[in-house]
Amino acid sequence: MLFRQLFDPETSTYTYLIADLETKTAAFVDPVLEQVERDQKLLTELDLTLGYCLETHIHADHITGAGKLREKIGCENIVPFGANATCANKKMQPGDVLQFGSVVIEAIATPGHTDSHLAYLVNKTHLLTGDSLLIRGCGRTDFQSGSAAALYDSITKNLWTLPDSTLVYPGHDYHGQTVSTIGEEKKFNLRLVGRSRSEFIELMGNLNLPNPRKIMEAVPANQRCGDVAMTSS
Repeated sequence: MLFRQLFDPETSTYTYLIADLETKTAAFVDPVLEQVERDQKLLTELDLTLGYCLETHIHADHITGAGKLREKIGCENIVPFGANATCANKKMQPGDVLQFGSVVIEAIATPGHTDSHLAYLVNKTHLLTGDSLLIRGCGRTDFQSGSAAALYDSITKNLWTLPDSTLVYPGHDYHGQTVSTIGEEKKFNLRLVGRSRSEFIELMGNLNLPNPRKIMEAVPANQRCGDVAMTSS
């Protein structure tokens, strides 16, 4: 398996490239519109064919590059079941598996940051958590039908139960960190460690964070797989 972590500096978004080296089939997870040319160039350099673009959720801080990549390459766009994105080719439910060659991607339910959110476990070793579990933190829960109670349950019941050695690759990081493990986060994640469910809900309810700068354009565009023209028309 080939696994690459790519970064968008404007929004601190991580995009992940996963590929089977025998079939040369690839998938992007959470691509960013402004980075489509970079992503296409990397596919060409590595002689890969893009089969899929997966979203962990409908993003509020950046516009997805999935629609543009589908337009240019013909890949399938995949979103979580329940996400408001009629443009997608497929919606994955928790427990669904996407396999190409030796790569197996399993969808794990992680609602809370938004009401339709998935983490993707790749070959049982690499966990792409989107905006649910971050390195030493977690995603906010104060818009897009978010729920602190649901997020606490998602992390403690669906992610903490994975092996401690599971690598955690988040959808964002704002402090230069790139990877963690389930074992590390169970010990050092200050949002969760030592807090009861009710204490976590209280904490998340009092963060008082500003809205993401791009939320007004990003959410409607991402409901159309990143189609900015339709959103502005």
